[in-house]
Order: sequence, then structure tokens, then C-alpha cells
Amino acid sequence: MSDKVALGLLQTGVPGLDILLGGGLPEFSFNLVAGAPGSGKTTLAHQIMFALASTERRALFFTVLGEPPLKMLRYQQQFSFFDMSKIGPAIRYVNLSESLRSGDFSGVLERIMREVEAFSPALVFVDSFRSVVQTAKSGNEGVSDLQFFIQELGTRMTSWQATTFLIGEYVHSDPEANPIVTVADGMLALTQVHEHSTMVRKMRVVKMRGRAHLAGSHNFRITDAGLRAYPRILPPLASDRLPGTPIDRDPRRISTGIPGLDGMLLGGMPEGHTMLISGPTGSGKTIVATRFLQEGVRQGEKGVAVYFEKGTPRLRNAELAEMIQSGDVAVIETRLLDLTVDELIDELAQTLERTGARRLVIDSLSEFDLYMAPEYHADLRLAVFRLLSEVAKQGVSAMVTIGLNDLFGELRFGEANIPFLTDAIVALRYAEVDGRLEKFMSVVKVRGSAHSNDLRAYRITDEGLVVDELPTEVSGVFGGGSARAIATA
Repeated sequence: MSDKVALGLLQTGVPGLDILLGGGLPEFSFNLVAGAPGSGKTTLAHQIMFALASTERRALFFTVLGEPPLKMLRYQQQFSFFDMSKIGPAIRYVNLSESLRSGDFSGVLERIMREVEAFSPALVFVDSFRSVVQTAKSGNEGVSDLQFFIQELGTRMTSWQATTFLIGEYVHSDPEANPIVTVADGMLALTQVHEHSTMVRKMRVVKMRGRAHLAGSHNFRITDAGLRAYPRILPPLASDRLPGTPIDRDPRRISTGIPGLDGMLLGGMPEGHTMLISGPTGSGKTIVATRFLQEGVRQGEKGVAVYFEKGTPRLRNAELAEMIQSGDVAVIETRLLDLTVDELIDELAQTLERTGARRLVIDSLSEFDLYMAPEYHADLRLAVFRLLSEVAKQGVSAMVTIGLNDLFGELRFGEANIPFLTDAIVALRYAEVDGRLEKFMSVVKVRGSAHSNDLRAYRITDEGLVVDELPTEVSGVFGGGSARAIATA
């Protein structure tokens, strides 16, 4: 029998935040929410409050010298988490401005305790607590009074079994923040980083007593639904990749929708694999990806398509448009120029779960780089690795395209070592043959599976992409030597 005290955990209602906190917010904890003006502190506090408050678990929100309660409520009502029916029976606002004017901490403390005794809240918020700090007297006497006030407030709130939040505009260099940080059980810091005309918001759990919280900075965005955090972690392993799980050494083959390519893959693409389709502009990468989705729909499988540079109306693809309108294919596309891979992974996971899709197309990774936030440009491979890790965890079969420069005599399959992250590679290339520009296809690799080493010519027709049934034998293609020799080198 264990004598350990179990800490109750409160679910904050902020997507992603509970993961950062190690499962949730410890009940009866004394917390500091710190950040610069406009970083989202007040919105975060309200989102947590409305998620947790009820007639059985009431909340007191103290405002100090910041914006008046009516003004604050006017703006907070714009978020979907706001529930007007909770104001009064579950949530009460109290303005401490008058009690604070004298600079007497004991008077403020007594006012807070009177309100607590009258309302019996389980949640207490003080915004902005820095206003309280700035009324402290100068010198050692003021610091001593402040420390006593904070310690006494924390002690009394704990005795009342209330979970407390102090919201303030602090940075780590603020000397007046030190007493608060010392007494606080938890501290959450919100920051805004401005780089290359882009604003990226970040969240960091500085401390959280009794919890194995996630370290480091994590992106978050403020949406119409409030804050949404994006933890920088890899997804759990798919069930078929866990230790002790039997390995399927001969996975089921699925058709790509292009018979000639299926033949080169010796029956089709292994189910659950991620295949990279690389090639220069106009080589047919999007056509291959669209046929892959279309074949899935024909077999009763839902699909998801992720697009960046191309908006779906501009694709002018009747088959794709029909699949989207019928609901067989869901589309993820963005026009944000500060996209983070965390947001894309989150939306992708939600869409795959919502649709039950078994096929995925990402078109293309070359354009993905244009939309990423500046911090990701330095390591495109890491961003793609995290993205494809989520795809692997979902167990879907994916086709990913990437563009290459039009270098006819050079054998290349991708940028930034990205090809190493995929299970299979199909290379599309141009070559000049007898004064004509011809297209050629080859299967470069398929992990754990045999495949054709042939180099096949293909054509783009009104019916789609048609691959020759026989391998190509042409001397002088790709800078000398036979096409077949270079394809198998």
C-alpha cells in the first residue's frame, strides 16, 4: 500500500497544452502566466477558466489596473469558448483598482479573501498581477512586503483548495518577478518572435512542480476558438511498429492507378508505404498523385490531398474536382506565409482521423518550403521527417511529390536528403532522343521489396499517364551509355 499523495489533474481545455504540462494542470496549484503585451495571456486565462468553471467549480477573476471588466468581456466574447450563461452562477469578475490605490498589500489581500469566502471559488485569476507588484514600496521594505503578500496569498488559496493563476507582463530579467517565480508551483511563459516580417508565437513551461512536463519552446496560434498549442514531439509508434509485433514481410500491394507503374512495382505499391515522386516541371508528378487518389476512390477508399502553391480551382482537373465535391477526397491547403510544421501535422492528423482516409497525397514538398516559418528553412529535412512520422503512425499509404531542376544528364531524386525519409522513390526524367524531348520513368527503391530496374518511356495523354510495356534501350541518353545501364547503376 502506497502513502503517496495523488495530485488531481485539471484538463485545461487548450488543445496541446495538457501534453506540455505532462497530462494536465495540478489541482490546487499556484501558477504564473507570464508574457509580453499581446502575447495571449488574458485569452489563455479565459479559455482555461471557461473550460473548467461550473456551478460546482466556480471561478473568481480579479482585474487590477488593466482593462475594465466590461471591455475585457467585450473582446473575450468573440472566442467560441466564451459561454455567457456561466457569468454569474459559475464565474464572477471583481475589480481591485480601488483597493490597490493605497498601495497597502494587506488591504488587497483582505479584499481578495472576502470575495473568496463569499463565492467559494475553486479557481482564482488575478490579471494583471504586475500591477500589484508595481504598487510595492521602493527598497527592501517593499520587496519584503511583496514577498509576504505573495506567500500569504498562495498559502490562503491552498487552504481554500483553489487553483490560482497570476497573469503578468514579466520577462526573466524582471527583478520583481523573482519572488513570484520562487513561490509559484507552475510558470508558463508566452513569447512572440518577429523574424522576416513573420510573427511566430511560442509557449514554454518554465516550471511545473510534481509533473514531468515537456521542456523547450512550442508554437501556438490564436484562432477564433482561442489558443492552440503544437507540442514539438514525434507521434506514438504505429501499432505494427511496436516491439514484439509480428512483422508483415509481404505487405498487401495496392494499385497506383497507373498499370505500367504497378507493373514496375511488381504488383503495386506496398500498403502503408510512403512513395516519393520526383521530377522536373511538367513531368507529370501531379497526374501520378491524382491517379493514386482516383484509384483509391474506385476501390472505396477515402483520400486526403495536401496542396500548397496550387489552389484546387487552378488545378483544372475534372477528376480531382469531382472527388472533392463528392467528399471522397478532403483537401488541406493554406495561404499562411508563416506556416509551422506543427500546425500542418495537427491539421493532417485531425483530417485523417475525421475522414478515415487510407490514401494521402502531399503535392509538393518543394512548395512546402515556401510557406514554412523562418525557423524551419534551415532544416527542411527535419520538418519533412516530423510530417512523414505522423503519416507512418496513421498507417496510411502516401504519395509525396518533389520538384527538381531540369538537368537532363544528372541523376537526382530530391533535395535536402529528403529521399532517405521515404519508403519508395519513383524518378521522372526528361531526355533528348533523336531530336525530341522524351519522358522516362524508373523505380529507384522500394524498401523491403523487389522492383523492376527497367527504364520505361511514358507519355502524358488525354487519358492520363501511359507507360510503355517494354524497357527503353537508347544509346546516348542521360550523358552517354544506355538508358538501362544508368537506371540500374
